Amino acid sequence: MSKPHPVQVIAVSGGKGGVGKSNVSVNLGIALAEKGRRVVLLDADLGLANIDVLLGITSNRNLQDVLSGECDLKDVMVQGPGGIRIVPASSGTQRMTQLSPMEHAGLINAFSEIGDQIDVLIVDTAAGISEAVVSFLRASQELLLVVCDEPTSITDAYALIKLMNRDYGTNRFRILANQVRSEQEGRHLFEKLTRVTERFLDVALQYVGSVPYDEAVKKAVQRQKAVLEAYPRAKASLALKALAEKVDNWPLPSSPRGHLEFFVERLVEV
Repeated sequence: MSKPHPVQVIAVSGGKGGVGKSNVSVNLGIALAEKGRRVVLLDADLGLANIDVLLGITSNRNLQDVLSGECDLKDVMVQGPGGIRIVPASSGTQRMTQLSPMEHAGLINAFSEIGDQIDVLIVDTAAGISEAVVSFLRASQELLLVVCDEPTSITDAYALIKLMNRDYGTNRFRILANQVRSEQEGRHLFEKLTRVTERFLDVALQYVGSVPYDEAVKKAVQRQKAVLEAYPRAKASLALKALAEKVDNWPLPSSPRGHLEFFVERLVEV
């Protein structure tokens, strides 16, 4: 039996909605694909999916069809910009927000079929700290939290970090400051979050950089394009490419954490 192909599983979250999480997920995926990585993006907002809308992609099938056994995962995946592949979730389906652990297993176990064709799996989680969000965060090897300079963003990110640390022993979080006016503002934002976590929690936060506020992002969203695709030289695009450079150098976890079976097992642990 061949050794499982190592796959880097990165969950992109943030607690609060509206911090630009999905935009970061999409463009990070494209930037990594530009570096030769085979990227699959999982829209893990299992009720209010938006990756397909964000990119103007139409899909006849989604994760609900995989869950019901109507098709395989490869039938659901659609080609996205820059060579990434996207697994769309279903939008507005309450059923998808109430999956049992066994249903989660069936859903994610489908990834083992295509594990040898993936280098990076990016999991774009829903906002908040629901059981579904926590399940995906616990199962992922890397947690990338997106924060912006709003009090609610800091408090919600802290709540998420506290929950993952106290209840599940997660102690490493990578922090990305988004929509900032300057690199200095991004650092300041990170320091605000660090001051609170250092006082009350035993966690290590790592600052991975910032993405500047950029009208090009808004224009790209209006055109239903990724900013890297529509405006590759924009400030935000260059910052996201710099982020991908760092992510590309993150070490792969040692076995068994380096393959999708581990992701599946962690996802369904009770």
